[in-house]
Amino acid sequence: MSDPTYAGKTFRFGVDNGVVFHNTYAADGTGLRYETVAGPTKGAVEDVRLHAAEVSEGVFIVGWVEQSGMTVTHAMNLNTKTVHAFWTYETPDGRVGELHTGTLEEI
Repeated sequence: MSDPTYAGKTFRFGVDNGVVFHNTYAADGTGLRYETVAGPTKGAVEDVRLHAAEVSEGVFIVGWVEQSGMTVTHAMNLNTKTVHAFWTYETPDGRVGELHTGTLEEI
């Protein structure tokens, strides 16, 4: 895959649960710096390595593993500026998965 259309861009990702991220993608599309700008983890920043594939024109599956062990997968549609997200994380009662939707705005 040549450099994906999100490469080198920053998006405001507003999630249905009120959390807002600024996601900045590396110029070659293989990395992401996310910053939580609203929500319970406001101020969190991390650089992650992406696993990505274009599944149709302008539609990407991107995933990563965070230092905390949280796994994140986005079905990112740049045509409609929407995301379907799935993430998993550890709790005292075991691993939990959550599905979310959100919108993208290039900034």
